[in-house]
Amino acid sequence: MGEGTTPLGETFRRLIRTTGPISVAHFMAESNARYYTSRDPLGAGGDFVTAPEVSQMFGELIGLWLADLWVRAGAPEPVAFVELGPGRGTLARDALRTMARYRLEPDIHFVESSPALRAVQAEAVSRARFHDDLMSLPGDRPLLVVGNEFLDALPVRQLVRAAEGWRERMIDLDGERFVHVSGRAPMDAAVPPDWRDARQGTIIETSPAAAAIMQELAARIAAQGGAALLIDYGHTDRRGGSTLQAVKAHRKVDPFASPGEADLTAHVDFATLASVAQAHGARWMGTATQGAWLRTLGIETRAEALALSAPHQRAALSAARDRLIAQDQMGALFKVMGIGSPDWPQGVGFDPEGGAPAP
Repeated sequence: MGEGTTPLGETFRRLIRTTGPISVAHFMAESNARYYTSRDPLGAGGDFVTAPEVSQMFGELIGLWLADLWVRAGAPEPVAFVELGPGRGTLARDALRTMARYRLEPDIHFVESSPALRAVQAEAVSRARFHDDLMSLPGDRPLLVVGNEFLDALPVRQLVRAAEGWRERMIDLDGERFVHVSGRAPMDAAVPPDWRDARQGTIIETSPAAAAIMQELAARIAAQGGAALLIDYGHTDRRGGSTLQAVKAHRKVDPFASPGEADLTAHVDFATLASVAQAHGARWMGTATQGAWLRTLGIETRAEALALSAPHQRAALSAARDRLIAQDQMGALFKVMGIGSPDWPQGVGFDPEGGAPAP
């Protein structure tokens, strides 16, 4: 593990020396809070590129999905478009442009805490209203919610099977270096029953923060109407192992080398989130790979139409399409999960009979 020679790294050292080891969740939450509030991390000049920055087709097809669902739900008015962690506002801008073609012109709400990113987003979508969390979103209208690469940045707790039972995986110091240790408090009750007898050294991850957001989102959609698309990299079955990673300047780096100066993420557990959504009144539409979902929505047809109108961009459009849907790029690792109000129609691109989420 890295030495973390950054201002936040020194803060962590002082805290550990004073109060003892800290959790992985605490390290991740504080690191990302510092990281996102101090910069615009997106694009070629940042640390990573998200799907909306790859091609306008991504946001356009999300807008098409939302508009189609809204029309089939009876075109209720008023309605709110909500994006969780809108990046640079690119996805929203492209989606809203497409929605307007179907006479869907919702009020716009961005859930974003970073002042730096809020400034960029306001330039892209001037009508957006900003919120620190979901609690202040309107409660009197259906919500059309999108979260792209939002859940993966939420903190995860790591639990490890030690000799004496399950313990929380913590971060301590060995000299100046951060090292993993097992906590003292028993954590067996927090472990799913089918994992409790796992072999020593097994690690599992949970994200109470992601579950809390899904709980609030599902309850609102069930009560107000609407739907949500959650797009992220992750898995649809429960798995063991640490998925914590860091990206800086478009390269994977040691998560503990630059606290507050690299983007920390972990895989999203879509099976658990689907179960949480159902438990709080929403309908799970299904979870699909990004590649399959975008193909169903017509990305290949859209790419060809754009190429016909801009022949000199054909190669770039083909490369962007492939990056979004190819199995060895974003197409398989990234998943799309849909949830909706029980009285709204089923969303295109999902097969709810293709397998229920794990209980």
